[in-house]
Amino acid sequence: MAARETLDAGSAADANRSLKAAHRAMWALGDYHTFATSTVWELGPVLVDACRISRGLRVLDVAAGTGNVAIRAATAGAAVVASDLTPENFEAGRRAARAAGVEVEWIEGDAEALPFEDEQFDVVTSCFGAMFAPDQQKVANELLRVCRADGTIGMINFTSEGRGGDFFGLLAPYAPPPPPGALSPLMWGNEDHVRKLFGHRVASLEITRREYIERAASPSAYLDLFRQTFGPMVAISTSLAGQPNGATALNRDFLEFVGRSNRGMPEGPVQIPYEYLLVVARKAV
Repeated sequence: MAARETLDAGSAADANRSLKAAHRAMWALGDYHTFATSTVWELGPVLVDACRISRGLRVLDVAAGTGNVAIRAATAGAAVVASDLTPENFEAGRRAARAAGVEVEWIEGDAEALPFEDEQFDVVTSCFGAMFAPDQQKVANELLRVCRADGTIGMINFTSEGRGGDFFGLLAPYAPPPPPGALSPLMWGNEDHVRKLFGHRVASLEITRREYIERAASPSAYLDLFRQTFGPMVAISTSLAGQPNGATALNRDFLEFVGRSNRGMPEGPVQIPYEYLLVVARKAV
């Protein structure tokens, strides 16, 4: 029995390593910095303001991408570490930080097993990042672990009810199935679920629903942005390279999503509102 348990544990560990490697490879595809600056870049200052990040604080941004939050936190005067599972994106982040005239430390790290000691940071943030790690309870545990007592944890997560849920729904039929037992990343956009993940370990938890707008010159330009720069869609498009009908269907579904979501003119500039959950927690003492 012990041998069987050891074998099962080894198989699970191998599967987890393979999953992490696949996630890293996927997010390294395309041009994430171009994607982020074209879509979600305006949300960095929102999270910095919500967490009251200022000079003298030590900040960790988890699943930082190319520094959407991290660079803004450094601009506010904080000492900032940007951690991400995909270090291939760090060079673009370093260039952006230099252009902003700030210093950010870039460290490869998994949101489910952060490479930092307990209570190292005054503020821990994640914007549309940690929500994509498969084991959500591990992520919550790690965010709390590395945050000091009475420190702040801030997150921005898509909700399932908003266009983010609709968008990931359209990709799902074309993407590989999630690992067994994995919860939807959109659960991080559910207030009750977030409260359960953090539990009694936070002294306060403020959760608000907000909206931001993604813009493009036209529906086809918006499609091209995703096909060329957004890692998950680049990966899906690559997997459909030998299936012209599948590629055509994906493009059709994407443009239909744009059509039903667009606040702009049907053939003109695209304006798509995405709802998100702004989560600000204060860790208990």
